[in-house]
This record gives sequence, C-alpha cells and structure tokens, in this order.
Amino acid sequence: MKEFPVTAKRALELLGLVLIGFIILVGSNVIMPLLLAFFLSMLLLPVYRFLVGKKIPTSIAIIIPILILIVVVAGLIWFFSAQINVLVSDFPQIKKNINIHLNALSNWISGFTHYSTKEQIAFINEQSNKLLNSTGAILGSIFNSVSGAFIFFGLLPIYIYLILAYKNLLLKFCIMWFSDEDLPNVKESIQQIEKIIQSYLMGLLIQIAYITVLLGGILWIIGIKHALLIGVLFAVLNLIPYIGALFGNILGVLLTVSSSQEIWPIFTVLGVIAVVQFLDNNILMPRIVGSKVQINSLVALVGIVVAGSLAGISGMFLALPIIAILKIAFDRTNNFKKWGVLLGTDVPEKNPLRE
Repeated sequence: MKEFPVTAKRALELLGLVLIGFIILVGSNVIMPLLLAFFLSMLLLPVYRFLVGKKIPTSIAIIIPILILIVVVAGLIWFFSAQINVLVSDFPQIKKNINIHLNALSNWISGFTHYSTKEQIAFINEQSNKLLNSTGAILGSIFNSVSGAFIFFGLLPIYIYLILAYKNLLLKFCIMWFSDEDLPNVKESIQQIEKIIQSYLMGLLIQIAYITVLLGGILWIIGIKHALLIGVLFAVLNLIPYIGALFGNILGVLLTVSSSQEIWPIFTVLGVIAVVQFLDNNILMPRIVGSKVQINSLVALVGIVVAGSLAGISGMFLALPIIAILKIAFDRTNNFKKWGVLLGTDVPEKNPLRE
C-alpha cells in the first residue's frame, strides 16, 4: 500500500487540529462536563476500588465517593457564602473607604494633569451611565451563565456515576482500536494517564489547602481584613497557571483597598502573595506533583489561552491535564512522536541546524 507523502501527512495533522478545535468550540457545553467528569472519576477511582475490595456492591461503591465529593463542594459553597455575607455587612464601611481612596487618587491626578476634580467626576458619571444602560444585557448574560452552571454541575454526578459504572466497557472500546502487538504500549499508556491524572488533581487539592492556610493565615495574623477570603480566592485562581495568579493578585488588592483606609495593607498583601507563590512554585508544588507533568511553559501558556478561548474557564482549568494526556499518547506512537517532543521539556543543548 502506497504511503502518503510527508507534506500530505502534515497537512492532515494540521487539518485534524483545526477540526478538533472547531468541535470543541461548537460543542463545549457537552464536551467540557464530560471531560471534567472523566478527570473527577479518575480522582475518585481509588476510593471506588477500595470499597469494591471490601465487597461493597458496585452501585453503592460509586455513590459513596460521589457523595463525598458533593459534601466537599457544598462545604466550599457554604464558606464562600459566609465570607460574602461578611463582605456585604461591611458594605457601608467599604463605600466610605473607596470614596477616601478615590478622593486621594483624584487629588493625585489633579496634581500633574489639567483635569480638575469636577472633570474627573463628570467622566466617572458618564461611564457609570453607560454601564447602567447596559445593565439589562449584563444581567441577562449573568442569568444565562448561572443557569448554564447549574446544568453543568447538575450533569457531573450523573456522568461520574456512568463513567465509573461503564469503565470496563470504555476500556474495551479503547483497546479494540489497536492490534495485539500494540497492546503493551496501550496498557502502559492507560496506566500512565490514570497515574498522572490522579497525582495531578490530588496535588491541586493539596495546593488549594496549603495556599489557603498559608496565605490566609499570614494575612490574618498581620491583621488584614477578609484574609481567608483572599487566601481561598487566590488558591482557586492559582489553579489556572500564569493567568490565574494575576487575577488573584488583582482581587486581593481590590478586597484590601475596600476594607482599609490606609495604603500599607495593599503592599503587605502583594508581598505576602509573592512570598507564598514563590514557595509554591519552587518548593512545595514540585515536591507534591513532582516531574510527572512534563509540559514546557510555552505550550502550557498557549494551551491555556486557546482552551479558554474555545471552552471558557473550564477549558483553562483542564488544559494542562489534557495536554499531559496528549503527550503520553504522542510519545508512544511513531507517527506523532514529534508532537510529543514539541509539548515536552527536553530542550536540545545545541542548535539542531548546526549538528
């Protein structure tokens, strides 16, 4: 059988990438809950296997870890609700603090520009009116987002249950695509994928816990208001590599500005966040996750941005584990090994063109 020319193979590969991107863009509402349910199923799999080993019926062994997951999520929702209630109760003081900061900023701007305080107020009122005129559209989009979130998370327990219940059928389906001589590589790949997903997701849960305790605890000891809320928000947003930390810093500063009339707490929060992030990136996280996810920074950042464009926030959260799975598959196939090299961290010491 005559093989395709190399250029035709490359063209088909690129066409496949474009087609996959189009499918994700069009069907993200269906695909992302399924992917998230798959990853959570891998995280719950050890608990399921433990219960099955204790002779517990399969259906109950699936329901128990799902209930544990629901309780954990409900606890997080309760915590956020309690913190938001505290924030709302402080609203009069927050409004007063913001006015003080705005007046100070206005005086500072007036000191080196030709814009007077009256002109600045007129500009702010103009922008506020524009914002109010678009309130209907904003509320509509928020309603759609909330209703979409309820559908998204409502489907997750069902998907997780069915994936765990039919995992052997799904494994058989995957294996049937390959010849007998490829089975050892296929089995090894599946075991590696399961191991990486479990270690990565467990590492993220541990990361959320220690960043919340470390960051929130230090800020609380210093006397920063809403310290725990800042810690949790930064820990959750930090799950999105590179981009999440930036938004975490911004929210931390905004919460600090709204709760204090002084400037020093802002620099304190930024300094503590920088120290905690340094410890997380260079000491704690490498020891927890180790070197299991070998993805270079360029591909990770591009993958997160592309996934966010195609599938929103859920795509950004799932980008790295999906890229890690693709790398495992690419490294074990001759036709796609070059893509595995592109995703990895094995940088040649010398210029390949000069070898």
